[in-house]
Amino acid sequence: MAVSNLKIILTGLPRRLVTSGLLDEEAAEKAFDKSRTTRTSFVSYVIEQKLVGSQELALVAAEEFGFPLVDIESIELDPELIKSSISQKALIKNQALPIFNRGNRLFVALSDPSNPDTIKEIQFHNKKPTEPILADEVKLRKVIERALELFDDGMNDLGDELEDIEFEGSEADEEEDDESTDKEDDAPIVKFVNKMLFDAIKIGASDLHFEPYEKYYRVRYRIDGMLRVVANPPITVSRKIAARIKVMSRLDVSERRVPQDGRIKFKISAKKSIDFRVSTCPILWGEKIVMRILDSSAANLNIEILGYEDEQKRLYVEALANPYGMVLVTGPTGSGKTVSLYTGINILNQEGVNISTAEDPVEINLPGVNQVQIDEKTGMTFEKALKAFLRQDPDIILVGEIRDINTGGIAIKAATTGHMVMSTLHTNDAPQTLTRMVDMGIAPFAIATAVNLIMAQRLCRRLCSCKVEVKPPDYTLLEAGFKQEDLENLKLYGPRENGCDKCGGLGYKGRVGIYQVMPISEKMKRIIMEGGNAIAIADQARKEGIPDLRESGLKKVKDGLTSLAEINRVVTKE
Repeated sequence: MAVSNLKIILTGLPRRLVTSGLLDEEAAEKAFDKSRTTRTSFVSYVIEQKLVGSQELALVAAEEFGFPLVDIESIELDPELIKSSISQKALIKNQALPIFNRGNRLFVALSDPSNPDTIKEIQFHNKKPTEPILADEVKLRKVIERALELFDDGMNDLGDELEDIEFEGSEADEEEDDESTDKEDDAPIVKFVNKMLFDAIKIGASDLHFEPYEKYYRVRYRIDGMLRVVANPPITVSRKIAARIKVMSRLDVSERRVPQDGRIKFKISAKKSIDFRVSTCPILWGEKIVMRILDSSAANLNIEILGYEDEQKRLYVEALANPYGMVLVTGPTGSGKTVSLYTGINILNQEGVNISTAEDPVEINLPGVNQVQIDEKTGMTFEKALKAFLRQDPDIILVGEIRDINTGGIAIKAATTGHMVMSTLHTNDAPQTLTRMVDMGIAPFAIATAVNLIMAQRLCRRLCSCKVEVKPPDYTLLEAGFKQEDLENLKLYGPRENGCDKCGGLGYKGRVGIYQVMPISEKMKRIIMEGGNAIAIADQARKEGIPDLRESGLKKVKDGLTSLAEINRVVTKE
């Protein structure tokens, strides 16, 4: 009798797990029974009980059901598609995520396709054929958690009620000057400033610039690394705009002669808020104000989609696997250094590891990581934070930036005494980073001993899907750095004139990283200790087959990810 029941129960995925050797029959039967009595998905139950790894289970399920398997974390979510294709309740209930349309078909990612009602429900809601695609259960849950924020981010409910947006502490600390005491007159200013912040978040800007000039005033957003004018309010309200922003930032409204720094917490909903880092600077015609948007939820820490080539990714992951030593990331402001560092921290963030970071400011909040906000006013410097970390039994230390010999010296010492240290420097490429540390006064021997890998990077704009093929003359391509053998069958793309609705007429949408990933070889260490300069280190890197930033950029052009004009903008020719 028991044998008969076993044969009836173990069909489909449970049977495939047994035949694949991932579960024995008794465990598979028990898991199937338990999932049925608790009304839990069989896949979810197996993973929750840690009977089979989520990745192995996804591969077996793909074979069993004959559906394609997708890396769900590498797919960019389409908020409009998700909200129009499935309700919040159905998303939670079915754990199935619409990811793209192709023709008249909707493709939905799920981890357990054994329940036909899931697809039927989504198909009924959309009135179009629906195709399942398999995804790793653990990854899918994380992505669905992000997708659920689309239903509760408050962004679509604000409407015209922009005066009522909440800012942490703005009412309690409000101190208007004599030009800003008339609340009725200030209502349009409040609404205008709030709208600028709201629109910047919605459009995906990284910075806002409020700029007064003699005869006009302008507001610009930095989107995908480029500044765009978005508003020209009357010059007569420039002081009121500055006063409003300073009130929100808890700055001294009456002080207009010296720069000030502050922060704003923009409360979008009960569950979500976004920080702005505010900097004021007196200029000839008033105060220029720049606001950097610090949105942890917008940072994608998936190494697969940041733009690393396979070899570069391998070198970075190998460097992270070292128990001690130093990994340095270099590049200008806004080049994605923090995201690269936190992508590494995210990989290393395990229960058995103690990670501490010192940053100015903390831009990405990561659970499980001990993050310290640097504040020169209170005396919390990088140097003091590092000294404190070394007394806190650390495994991994992240220093936001090495600015001086004291910070650099302590970081080097930590890297050579059994700790993994990650940090940034402001240099143009990887070889110059080593000589920059020598110029700071750090001993060449210490640098050669401690540094395992240096990564230089830039961000360039990614071509929109409306891109068009372009055919520059051969001499232009050769001057750009392509080789003669590259020109055969070379297909290049550029932005379409006036773009499309998706890219807002720009021809570019989003950004992709360009990297020079340089492990420090024995020969490079010898050059450093012998007092060699950046040119000698660069020559050695070239001999070892390490592509520089320009070569990495041209690879992105060949792959159709960006245009030659964009690479020329962000990376100089040799």
